[in-house]
Amino acid sequence: MATAAALPSYPHIVKTPGVRGGKACIDGTRIAVIDVVCASQEGHSPEAIQTLFSSRPLTLAEVYAALAYFHDNRQEIEALFEAEDRLFERLDREWEEHVARHGGVPPEKPSPEERAIARPVYWSPKR
Repeated sequence: MATAAALPSYPHIVKTPGVRGGKACIDGTRIAVIDVVCASQEGHSPEAIQTLFSSRPLTLAEVYAALAYFHDNRQEIEALFEAEDRLFERLDREWEEHVARHGGVPPEKPSPEERAIARPVYWSPKR
């Protein structure tokens, strides 16, 4: 079992191999720093972010630790945003190609290979 690596400057932030791809997360949750940053950039206040995620209410200290981690590690988090942007663009492109192969309409009974093509959710972390 992988253990979480506490980050000394950020007592509420850990990186656990196998949890959210090893991204920095709030300790005891699967809520990644990038999730808190995205919510903040969407206009949610730190107090609103406390209850925005369903796993459990966050403390203000946890929210501010995530935001502090972002400000001190901006390149790391920006790289995650860019990687997610590329993923969403690829998934959208694959879906559009899939639908085009079927005359502009998704098939009612997709093959097992076609089931692996992700239908877009029309949300992306683009800012």
